[in-house]
Amino acid sequence: MCLSMPARVVEIGEKKCTAIVDYLGSRIMVGVELLEAVETGQYVLVHAGEAIQVIDEEQAIQSLDFWKELLE
Repeated sequence: MCLSMPARVVEIGEKKCTAIVDYLGSRIMVGVELLEAVETGQYVLVHAGEAIQVIDEEQAIQSLDFWKELLE
């Protein structure tokens, strides 16, 4: 089974091929080359270190709330 995790884009890399994302308080660098465009503040699905899709903020927050419950 493969999982992708929602994360908020905090910073776009200089060459626009990477971004720093925040996932439940952890900041990690991910690739964003698979996306046509990504902006700071947007939520993306991250799988295997790559942002694979921009998602709706409401959907991302619901998913993050679910993960928080599971991890408690």
